Amino acid sequence: MAPRLKLFEWSDGFHRFTVAASSRPKALAAWGIRQDIFASGLAREAPDAEDAEAARARPGEVIERGLTVDIGKAGRRGAPPRARKGATPAQQNRAQRLAEELKALDQAHADSAAAVRAEMKGLEARAAEEKARFDKTRARLVRDLARAREKL
Repeated sequence: MAPRLKLFEWSDGFHRFTVAASSRPKALAAWGIRQDIFASGLAREAPDAEDAEAARARPGEVIERGLTVDIGKAGRRGAPPRARKGATPAQQNRAQRLAEELKALDQAHADSAAAVRAEMKGLEARAAEEKARFDKTRARLVRDLARAREKL
């Protein structure tokens, strides 16, 4: 008994390809396609295809039909959008707000840097005082130690 034939078709937009085959894999093989275009929806089973009689008369052979393209429908749909000649009020407001934020950030950074510099000067002065106190105390202890060793 001969296998039951089904009609399959797919289109590339310019041609319609119809084939009579017993399965989808055999239809793909007849079209010379390795990818499963049935899964993506490009190909479909079409029992009522325009070329059904021709495909059934020659099973496994691809029937190709050229599709007409209506050039009248292609082209511009309307006037192209006009370009704006300047910034919108919203864009201007945003730019102004960002400029103010940037100015405030710069001022805050300058204030913070000045505070850090002042703190550093204070710490340097304190370090100098500590060094002077250390040197004075150490000199006294070295002198006292030398006197104590003389007496030994």
